[in-house]
Amino acid sequence: MNFRYIADANVLMSILISGKAQYVNMLSLFNFIMPEFAFVELNLYKEVICKKTKLDKNQFRQYAYTVFSLISFVPSFIQQDSSIERATKFCKKVDIKDLSYVTLSIDTDLFLLTRDIKLYKGLRKQGYRKIELFENFLKKL
Repeated sequence: MNFRYIADANVLMSILISGKAQYVNMLSLFNFIMPEFAFVELNLYKEVICKKTKLDKNQFRQYAYTVFSLISFVPSFIQQDSSIERATKFCKKVDIKDLSYVTLSIDTDLFLLTRDIKLYKGLRKQGYRKIELFENFLKKL
């Protein structure tokens, strides 16, 4: 089993909202890598994340610090042009907002974990196989 994965923002939002210690354990075992674009999406949904969590503010802050310390974020400028071009072909038929995640997956040759069923089905339909639903990933643990 590979221990490195690309994760998209909806996976991270799910982890943050849950507040579950089991995710901290999982992140300690598996290296989740995300593009810097994830911060853009997180900022768009920060109120939703804070509102939906069952943790109080201080608990959430500590949990979030721990989660973020266990995830690697990479800048987009290191991605290869060829990977961006290939990812664009896949994403323009599904959702162009997911370009940075798919590019990073192609660039690193790592599986992309997502909770986005539309993205999963859309990429698989086009022949992209380096994608897995987060729920299926969790079932394997």
